[in-house]
Amino acid sequence: MTQSHLSGVETSAVSVLKRAVELDQSCRFQASLVCYQEGIQLLMDVLKGVKDDSKKEHYRSKIKGYMDRAEQIKAHVNRMKEEGKYHEQIRISDDATGYSYENLFRPYISDELTEVWVEDAYIRHIHQLYNFLRFCEMLLKASCGLKRIHLLTSQDEADSGRQSSALTELKDSLSERGVDLELQFSSSLHDREIRFDNGWIIKIGRGLDYFKKPKGQFSIGYCDYHFRHCHETTVDIFHSKHTKIL
Repeated sequence: MTQSHLSGVETSAVSVLKRAVELDQSCRFQASLVCYQEGIQLLMDVLKGVKDDSKKEHYRSKIKGYMDRAEQIKAHVNRMKEEGKYHEQIRISDDATGYSYENLFRPYISDELTEVWVEDAYIRHIHQLYNFLRFCEMLLKASCGLKRIHLLTSQDEADSGRQSSALTELKDSLSERGVDLELQFSSSLHDREIRFDNGWIIKIGRGLDYFKKPKGQFSIGYCDYHFRHCHETTVDIFHSKHTKIL
């Protein structure tokens, strides 16, 4: 590993671990655990390329400290999950950025995830349909064995044809990638909830539709939701051993 590459990896490690500490202090334990694990791996890569003994000892000490904290968090999360008491809350302030679907959901996606249930009454209008498409794309890119997505939503009475056509096209596209999309409609649906079959339950006050309209088609945030401004909303995350089936 060249010195410049080594420096780059160290910079990445510092950034990820800084984020881990921030999440830890905000009691977002599952998300912080993911960042700690990624940051520790990056520091271990740096350690492999270091020749100086004093620097090696410095990195070993840092790694041990972060590993100890990660183990504490892991034990805490596992205990809360076993007791059915795990709950964390994220408050997204008005105009906040950095809350893409990847950033929000990634900490709760694991290798064993195969099935996802989405209850959201507002997957009707074109921007909401695109939101759901982006959510599906995020799941496809994640490291998991996704096989099935269930969507329970309401029908667009004003333009049910467009909604039906869009969801059918998405269903066919997902099928080409080995994922089934099961659709169900309800006229009395109000709750908004996303459930993973690994036990995680995410409730967002505004459902998937928490992003503001971009200023223009060529403004930053139009394509990458990481830069998209958000509406104020609250995200509650729970864990249950038994994922409810629609």
